[in-house]
Amino acid sequence: MDTRTALGLRMTSLLLRGGGPSTVAEIVEWFGAMQAQEINSGLWSLGARLPGRTLDEVNAALERREAIRTWPMRGTVHWVPPADARWMLEVMGVRTLAGAWKRRDTLGIDEKTADRSVEILASALAGGGRLTRSECMAALVEGGIPVTGQMGYHLLWYAAQRGVTVIAPHVGKEQTFVLLDEWVPEQRRPTREEALALIAQRYFRSHGPATRADFGRWTGLTMTDCKIGVAAAGDALTTVDVDGLEMLAAPEVLDAAPAAEGEWLALPGFDEYLLGYKDRAMMADATQLAAVIPGGNGVFQSTLVRDGRVAATWKRTLGRKAVTVTVHPLIDFTPADHCRAAEALEPYAAYLGLPLIVKNP
Repeated sequence: MDTRTALGLRMTSLLLRGGGPSTVAEIVEWFGAMQAQEINSGLWSLGARLPGRTLDEVNAALERREAIRTWPMRGTVHWVPPADARWMLEVMGVRTLAGAWKRRDTLGIDEKTADRSVEILASALAGGGRLTRSECMAALVEGGIPVTGQMGYHLLWYAAQRGVTVIAPHVGKEQTFVLLDEWVPEQRRPTREEALALIAQRYFRSHGPATRADFGRWTGLTMTDCKIGVAAAGDALTTVDVDGLEMLAAPEVLDAAPAAEGEWLALPGFDEYLLGYKDRAMMADATQLAAVIPGGNGVFQSTLVRDGRVAATWKRTLGRKAVTVTVHPLIDFTPADHCRAAEALEPYAAYLGLPLIVKNP
C-alpha cells in the first residue's frame, strides 16, 4: 500500500475516526497505554476519542477506576488499564527502574533513603488512604526524608515504579496517590511471553501500520523482546508493505473504509498520534515537527490535523465565560481551512462546556 493509505489506516487504529470504543476503559484497553504526562492533554486524549462526552464525564470514569496513571515504560506517565499496571511495570518499567540509581546519585539520595521513602508512603496510604502530592511530600518530611528540588518528585516516582503506589485522579489541581494493591486489588498475571505478546498486539492494533522500531521506541523494550512479542502475538498481527517499508498492523484495521477527504481534528500535544512513533514523517515534515516541538525540548504543542497530517498548532486560554484558542498554521490556510479548523475545535469547547473563541494571528 502507499503511504497515504497507511496513514488513513493509522488514524483508524488510533481511534480518531469515530465508531470505536465508547468508554474510557475500552479505549485504554485498546491502546494498552496512552500518553498522560500532562494531565489536561491526557484528559483530552480520552475526550477526543469519546465524541459528545464532557470533561466531567471523563473525570467521573476515572473516579470509577476505568483507567489509572503510572510510569509503565520509558519513565513517562501513561493511562493504563488498572488490572495491567503491575505486569507492565515488571516487564517494561523495570528497565527504567534499573537505571534509577544514576538519578538518585545526581540528587544525593542513597538507596536506603529511597527504600525508606517507599515505606513511609505505604504506611501513610494504608487502609484506603488517598493523599495529594503535597500531602505525600509532607509525610516524607515528617518521616525525616528531604524533598527539596527534584528529590520529592523522584521519590514519588520511585514508589510507583516499585509498584507500591499509583496516581489516582486529581483533587482540584493536585495529583493524588493511592496504594496500587488497594486501589486495584485484582491484577492480571500473564507470563513474560504472554505479556510481551499482549503489549505487541495492543501497540500494533492501536498504532498500525507501524514498524518494529516504532514499537521498540514506544515500549522501551530491547529489540529481542520486541521480536519475541511480535512472534508470540501470532495471527493477531499481519505484515504489510508501505512503499517498500515493512510494517505491522491488526488484520481487522486493514478492512477499515478509507477516510473522507478534508477530515480535520483538534488533538492535544502529548497524544499517541505523534508520541506513539519513533518515525513521525508520515504525519509531519521536519519543519512542522520543529514547530510542534519547539527547540526539541520534548514539550509537544497541541495540533490541528487535516487528513492525518499536521496542519497547525493551537494554544488555549481558559476564561470563565469562554475558551479562546489561538491557531498557528503550519501550511498555507485558505479561508475554507480557517473555517474547518474552527469547526474542528468546537468538540473541544463542548467537552469543556464553554463557548469557543478562535483567534488567527
